[in-house]
Amino acid sequence: MQTDYLESSFLGSKEAARSMPKEVLPDEGMNPDTAETLVNHIRLNEAKADQNLATFCTTQMEPQADRLMLGSLETNAIDKSEYPKTTAMENYTISMVAHMWNIGEGKKLFQDFIGTSTVGSSEGCMLGGLALLHSWKHRAKAAGLDIDNLHEHKPNLVIMSAFQVVWEKFCTYWNVEMREVPMDENHMSLNTDTVMDYVDENTIGIVGIQGITYTGRVDDIQKLDELVSEYNQTAKLPIKIHVDAAFGGFFAPFVDGFKPWDFRLKNVASINVSGHKYGMVYPGIGWIVWRENTEDYLPAEMRFSVPYLGSSVDSIAINFSHSGAHIVAQYYNMIRFGREGFTAIMNNVRSVSQRINQELKDLGIFEIINDGSQLPINCWKIADNVELTWNLYDLEDKLKEYGWQVPAYPLPVSLEDVTISRIVVRPSMTMAICDDFIEDLTRAIDDLNRNHLIHHAS
Repeated sequence: MQTDYLESSFLGSKEAARSMPKEVLPDEGMNPDTAETLVNHIRLNEAKADQNLATFCTTQMEPQADRLMLGSLETNAIDKSEYPKTTAMENYTISMVAHMWNIGEGKKLFQDFIGTSTVGSSEGCMLGGLALLHSWKHRAKAAGLDIDNLHEHKPNLVIMSAFQVVWEKFCTYWNVEMREVPMDENHMSLNTDTVMDYVDENTIGIVGIQGITYTGRVDDIQKLDELVSEYNQTAKLPIKIHVDAAFGGFFAPFVDGFKPWDFRLKNVASINVSGHKYGMVYPGIGWIVWRENTEDYLPAEMRFSVPYLGSSVDSIAINFSHSGAHIVAQYYNMIRFGREGFTAIMNNVRSVSQRINQELKDLGIFEIINDGSQLPINCWKIADNVELTWNLYDLEDKLKEYGWQVPAYPLPVSLEDVTISRIVVRPSMTMAICDDFIEDLTRAIDDLNRNHLIHHAS
């Protein structure tokens, strides 16, 4: 029997001498402090936040935000009448985000435009795609198309081939044909020379990506808007643009170098963003805004009335019960940093990204795919004229020995024989962390050169 004075410690406990339960619920419980310690032991080999250069997601928040999240974990964001202040903060944030994207001076949420929080940007993509699909169905039916005849009128969505998997899921779940505009070495973003070749009367819309995770590039949505305007002048069924700004939506508004990509462009119907990327909230929050609060943009079949403060509001989200903690944290970030703070943070992030780019160039063995001059992501491959005894997968493994996570992966269809490495520079990455990484990168490359490895299969 366990001795009383060991009860609050895992040291000497019977649980510490056993493997952790993995398949069957244990018959007995254990001391909460011991349980906490042993769960942390399971997580020992997970990446340290500061050295995880692979993820786009926020891994660190301020202690004040941590406390706010902890204090609101028990709330249910879907119950708007039970948690009206969480709903209010959600609405405040939607409005701030919409105006950040130039929705128009003086425009009001629910009067002029509409939006919702989501569980990550993927739900935002799903909702944006569904709105395009249902609004197309209404236009097609009004134009006399037999939309039940899928052989003749199966809806399609046009997007460049380096899309996030959520778009493939959307097309699969709702029986939409995905028309991929392929990448090539001269087009690492949407090819605006050919994109309209993929459009016809069954096209529900075109997705422009403001931050391609594979390459760090951005689609030329301003040019796409011009092409769509020209197409719509004579089209039987005009089309709209949805902007997937999961990556760039909280970055581009605060730094220079970007063409108009948001609601300044008249054919942009909706935009989604990830709050847990450059919105600087822990994973689990996203946002979507529609240009107008009309059925042409957000059809009636996507609106479900729920009670709120003696009246009712539209419930749009796909997900149901989830904590309001992430909404509270996002609102905290908005009021905590403001435009001035976000601008300073994102410009610091860009400075770190450009420093990494310069160091990569100075090594003389890499070809830069994305230099961090727009979005803060650094992508590179081994230069074609360089002979090495190792490849980027070997470099990935070697950097792990120093604690760094830097993924290597092939590009999408049409360029799948090209392998690149990628670093995502997040707001928590200071120049001091960057200095440490550069030193370890140089050491890793020296180690690989000395060891003459037989490298991974490409």
